[in-house]
Amino acid sequence: MVKESRLSRRSTERSRELLERARSLVPRAAQTNSKSPTQYVQGVSPTHIERGDGCRVWDVDGNEYIDCVMGLGPNLLGHNYPPVTEAVREQTEKGTAFSMPNPLQLDVAELIVDVVPCAEMVRFGKNGNDVTTLAAKLARAHTGRDIIATQGYHGWPDVFMSSNPGLSSGIPDVVGEYTESFDYNDIESLERIFEEHPDDVAAIVTTPVNMSAPEDDFIQQMREIADREDALLVFDEILTGFRFALGGAQEYYGVTPDLACFAKGISNGYPLSALAGREDVMRTMENPDFMFSMTYAGEAASLAAAKACITEQIEQGDVHDHIWRQGEAIKNGYNDLAEDHGLEHITASSGLGPRVSVNFNDAENASSNALESLFMQEAHRGGVLFSGSHLPSYSHSDEDIEEMLAVYDDALAELEDALDADAVEERLDGEPVGASIREQIGEED
Repeated sequence: MVKESRLSRRSTERSRELLERARSLVPRAAQTNSKSPTQYVQGVSPTHIERGDGCRVWDVDGNEYIDCVMGLGPNLLGHNYPPVTEAVREQTEKGTAFSMPNPLQLDVAELIVDVVPCAEMVRFGKNGNDVTTLAAKLARAHTGRDIIATQGYHGWPDVFMSSNPGLSSGIPDVVGEYTESFDYNDIESLERIFEEHPDDVAAIVTTPVNMSAPEDDFIQQMREIADREDALLVFDEILTGFRFALGGAQEYYGVTPDLACFAKGISNGYPLSALAGREDVMRTMENPDFMFSMTYAGEAASLAAAKACITEQIEQGDVHDHIWRQGEAIKNGYNDLAEDHGLEHITASSGLGPRVSVNFNDAENASSNALESLFMQEAHRGGVLFSGSHLPSYSHSDEDIEEMLAVYDDALAELEDALDADAVEERLDGEPVGASIREQIGEED
């Protein structure tokens, strides 16, 4: 067994109390599916985070963790990053919601136009769903066509979820007739959509980077097809924007879309999103019959955060190199550890530096879900907030990565020992990842 000194049991009493309250007040007990307790080992993992600083967070029971996911990616620079925090503090003293636009909308729009290749004009929203939906609507209005060819995840709006039968509850079937899906790195699947809907595809909406890198000039080929067919190419850079490079994946891969959607890394944890793109396309929003408007799109505190966040990336100069380096260190270090423990056929880390994941395969005597759950349990007990993906920040130091990998070393040792003893599920002290929220919250172990 792994030494108790590192993987000691931590109190989750306060987390369990809050989960009990949440179950009666909040569907799925969280406002974001990926933050639901079902995504963790219930009874062992924390359920609520109280504060964060740099790459560290503290749960409501006072337990400290190295944060791997950084709020699902928004905290690009780190929690409570001083220049951003100070900019927000200064703005909140002046006010946040006004009856006319605040000048910050121009400052941030100019920064985006300066650093994002496709950006000639900018419109703000509050989250990724706002601008991915706007991009599809704008593409249809600009081209006069109906079909959206889509690949990847673009949020919960009907235009995208209608193409996913497993997530289309509440969406009329007719909506799905205007959205067609294609596969990443499969240009033929995209070509078929244009063949089946000649002269009626308004846009190709794609996540330019999946967990794997684009192959065979996939991104360039999408650009060529869009040009050939007079369709718009839309990059969903909600995750990759300001993470893969200052100008996003479009800068990194040298392919310029017509429109691009940004959120997450744009404002270091504050609620802001942006659609940026060609002037002629963006000005379609000025048509009298086109509508996109919301009260909080120009909220000043988040714009102040975005201005500080983007300015900091420009001034520091090494933000993205650092993120790439730390992500590659996590991936390579994990894979070395898996090999050391003889588990390379069971688990591996993959992806590109700014976003790497850890995956598990079925073993002869344990399911991939049980293996992932046991590893997560031990990682959390060791002080690493693991949930599968790793989105490194500018605040993750070399020492933080070393500490993280030391915890992973112990967790993999526990996994190795449990497999040898045919006791993976027996070693779980809580409900495995994906289990429904329990009706009764158990007593503290």
